[in-house]
Amino acid sequence: MRTRKGAARNQAKKRLFKRAKGFRGGRGSLIRTVKETLLRSGAYAFRDRRVRKREFRKLWIIRINAAVQQHGLRYSEFIYGLKKANIGLDRKSLSEMAIYDAAGFKDVCDKVKEALASETVAA
Repeated sequence: MRTRKGAARNQAKKRLFKRAKGFRGGRGSLIRTVKETLLRSGAYAFRDRRVRKREFRKLWIIRINAAVQQHGLRYSEFIYGLKKANIGLDRKSLSEMAIYDAAGFKDVCDKVKEALASETVAA
């Protein structure tokens, strides 16, 4: 007697349909379109994990720029001054600081201004 795939095939299909839950029409109920859709969705998910990082970085930069302009600096000057002042804060924490800790952010801006001023005196 030959062996058949029976239970294993049903389990495999069940796994696929479970992942495709909530998809509209045949994309959630027809095995071939489910496979195609899941393949595509995996590619989008992979791509968009990287896009999300880009989007957040852009958001942080916009926030930092807005906050820094209130202290009379430009974003590019601010970042350059951070490096000169040896302040190792990343853009995410600077953005959070600008929103929730205005006094702390002002201190950072003052240190950056000092670093920029000492650089121009030395030159």
